[in-house]
Amino acid sequence: MLDKQKDIDGVLVATPDHTHAVIAMAAMKAGKHVYCQKPLTHDVYESRMLAQAARENKVATQMGIQGHSGEGARLVCEWVAAGLIGDVREVDAWCSLSYYPWGHAYWSSKYSERPKDTPPVPETLDWDLWIGPASVRPYHPAYHPGVWRCWWDFGCGMMGDRGAHTFDPAVWALKLGAPTSVEATSCGNTKEVHPLSAIVTFRFPARREPLGRTTRGDLPPVKLTWYEGTRPPRPEDLEQDRNLPDEGGALIKGSKGTIMFGVYGNSPRIIPESKMKEVKLPEKTLPRVNGSHEQDWVRACKSGQPAGADFAYSGPLTETCLLGNAAKRIDGRIEWDAANLRVTNSPEANRLVRTEYRKGWSL
Repeated sequence: MLDKQKDIDGVLVATPDHTHAVIAMAAMKAGKHVYCQKPLTHDVYESRMLAQAARENKVATQMGIQGHSGEGARLVCEWVAAGLIGDVREVDAWCSLSYYPWGHAYWSSKYSERPKDTPPVPETLDWDLWIGPASVRPYHPAYHPGVWRCWWDFGCGMMGDRGAHTFDPAVWALKLGAPTSVEATSCGNTKEVHPLSAIVTFRFPARREPLGRTTRGDLPPVKLTWYEGTRPPRPEDLEQDRNLPDEGGALIKGSKGTIMFGVYGNSPRIIPESKMKEVKLPEKTLPRVNGSHEQDWVRACKSGQPAGADFAYSGPLTETCLLGNAAKRIDGRIEWDAANLRVTNSPEANRLVRTEYRKGWSL
């Protein structure tokens, strides 16, 4: 398509997770702007390479974390920067959903391993193309349509689905770079399918931020705990008649208070509500997006000014999420050397940083 149709300006990638990188890379190498749905990639190496390619090819990019263009995420950043909740050393983030029962459990209860039967491929499906860079296996409706995200070879699970959304405001507000370690405990995990539930702990080092109007100098280490298929402990300062956001959200815990928000950074509040009403809210300092997240990318394509969740930002964010998946797959702790793109304590986990493509596919 890119060879034949020269008037294409931009490409939107909304395929299953495992083919995001090869499509986005081909488009950028052809000089096309790229909008890619979350998660940006299927493995950590791909995220690093896409961010590098976007920079080298000078194209406008955006990952589909729509909350990044919303008001809520900006308020979270401004409240943290203004010191409303003091120093932050801990974040709880969660998605109470899992792939049970609407995906994972139905198929994994029937197929704890890959299905052995080989039904015919639908006439409307090019199965070889759909498999893409993954290793070949026979078609089965256990994979497609609709349930591919349950399978390690094709999807990034809830960590890639919701984690990319929910980590975003905390990563942005706290200026989090790469974690130094990630530790996971999972239930219902197998070598083929994502777990039914998991708790994943990321540890980020102290950061140094230049002093300025809305910056804070030295920032302390942060422990971010992700609860997947479950929820974190109920905060003591949350009113008894009030619940945590249902499907997911986050708690940014500071020395002076806690900010709670929903899956996409939406509806942020300092808890309890009595404290929210007492604080003096800071001036709005971050630029607001005029229109949708997608329109922000269109603006970037036309103006040359970066979109809010360009690959320079969303690449490292995705790396963090996918390191969580690596820890889940070994059901243990990994030590991460971000500069060298390497897990230092687990050869098994290190092999997951860059998955092997089948012959004929490459970045």
